[in-house]
Amino acid sequence: MGALKSHALPDVAGKARHAGGGAVAGAARRGRPLRKRWPLAAWIALVPMALTVVFAYLGTMVWTARVSLSNSRTFPSNDFVGLTQYVRLFHNDRWLVSLQHIVLYGACFIVACIVIGMLLAIFIDQRVAAEGVLRTIFLYPYAMSFVATGLVWQWILNPSLGAQAVLRRIGFEHARFDWIVDQDWVVYTIVIATVWQASGLVMALMLAGLRGIDDELWKAARLDGIPRWRVYMSIVIPMLGPSLSTAFVLLFVMVVKLYDAVVAMTQGGPGTASEVPAKFIMDYLFGRANIGLASAASVVMLLTVLAILAPFFYARSRAATRRDV
Repeated sequence: MGALKSHALPDVAGKARHAGGGAVAGAARRGRPLRKRWPLAAWIALVPMALTVVFAYLGTMVWTARVSLSNSRTFPSNDFVGLTQYVRLFHNDRWLVSLQHIVLYGACFIVACIVIGMLLAIFIDQRVAAEGVLRTIFLYPYAMSFVATGLVWQWILNPSLGAQAVLRRIGFEHARFDWIVDQDWVVYTIVIATVWQASGLVMALMLAGLRGIDDELWKAARLDGIPRWRVYMSIVIPMLGPSLSTAFVLLFVMVVKLYDAVVAMTQGGPGTASEVPAKFIMDYLFGRANIGLASAASVVMLLTVLAILAPFFYARSRAATRRDV
């Protein structure tokens, strides 16, 4: 029987190849494309999205770049001043301070979210009791808006109403937790609030990656006596490359868009101690009626994002191509 099966498999494969080749040749003779044609309804359904991309995204980017090259104030103007707005931008102390803050915030936020999210995912991956409840609890903060998160943490960190007041009332008279009004620590309060909100998303991404790892890997590691932490560091985490890269991109976008939490918690203060680029842009766009300078700042942020993410996606696509080969 085994011999019959072994002889039958090549015959079946040959017939399948012959039939497939005949179908391809017949399609070529009839002039039909080998790829399946999309129905007209599918193309019509794509039209609204294509128009949205062209006009709402690419169009507004081009318009913003054009305004950044003008001397526009309250309303757009058609004059052309070259890179004057960009020179003014990088001579603006408030803008330079906001860049320093966003770099500090971004480094702390991304690292903390990935580390905490990974640890939570590893914890839940141990098949703990009430796993579904824990997943919901850890992921729930991400469902909240950044405004709600900022307000909640503003109350918690308020020196006269929050954690510091509670600690002093129960006997810790010298307890200090007034970071939100301390110029040297206010950025870290925003990090705490936003990490609390976003780490659950990273946990979900990492957990999905961990659940895709074959159990045979853990069995082989136990048989070889390899410590569990070594398996995670040397094998598991490198295998989670796609999940980590996705988490990094999402977190980086959150960093660039940071605005709601800052406004809700500190309004950019005390002074300009928590000023960030998005708040700078909004203030000059609506508050100070200088849309030319605000547009220049927006273009700088866009170019920064492209400069960081474009090489990242290029390297990722090259790695995927090498794997396919």
